[in-house]
Amino acid sequence: WVVKPRSDAGSLGIRKLTSPIEFWDWNEAHHENRHRFLIEEFKPGSVFHVDSLFQDYGSIFTRSSQYLQTPFEVAHGGGIFRSQTLDVDEEDSQTLRVLNDKVIKAFGLKFGASHSEYIKAEDGNFYFLETSARVGGAHLADMVHAASGINLWSEWAKMESAFLLNETYPVPVAEQNNAGIIATLSKYQHTDYSPFDDDSIWWTMNKEYHIGFVFKDPSKSKITSLLDAYAVRLNQEFHTSVPLKE
Repeated sequence: WVVKPRSDAGSLGIRKLTSPIEFWDWNEAHHENRHRFLIEEFKPGSVFHVDSLFQDYGSIFTRSSQYLQTPFEVAHGGGIFRSQTLDVDEEDSQTLRVLNDKVIKAFGLKFGASHSEYIKAEDGNFYFLETSARVGGAHLADMVHAASGINLWSEWAKMESAFLLNETYPVPVAEQNNAGIIATLSKYQHTDYSPFDDDSIWWTMNKEYHIGFVFKDPSKSKITSLLDAYAVRLNQEFHTSVPLKE
């Protein structure tokens, strides 16, 4: 089971509990603030995220992706964060698009941006994990931008403006490239990106003690190969980690 704060972002404050004794110990320590947390079943499987724009309770743009290492795993166990887009016509992508449309309607989200997550469990079925009425964090919007040509932040702002001014929002036409993101804490304060010259590099992270890339290419398999190769290189030359704050 996992205990999740109702209001924190990302993986902050999430705890995994593996026995009744762990739960009762946690409950005793937090009984005054128990109402601030949710308890959810932990389902092993692959975690996917769907980033979308929607209006009139339905999606007008959807792009599905798969975490290769989830934010929870990175925050709690160290490691290198990675995610990559799915081909728009593959089966999992189509299944997630239909499922995400149902989630948006069920939550009554009229218009805006959304970042939702789903688990493909060991039984092969998708299970709803969480959703939000906002653009996804961890620079996932940059990855979606690389793959689709659509900047979720600016499009969300255009939708809000159109609604306030009672104007028609022009639905963007999406490209169908693939993209992937890799990022980690770095032992160096400033990253020298000059040794990295792959043609598929679309974006680099400009943040102290971090290193990160977004790759763009028509081929999903090439993105996968780049993410795998860079994971090894970053782990050997740059990666570091710090304990997660309670």
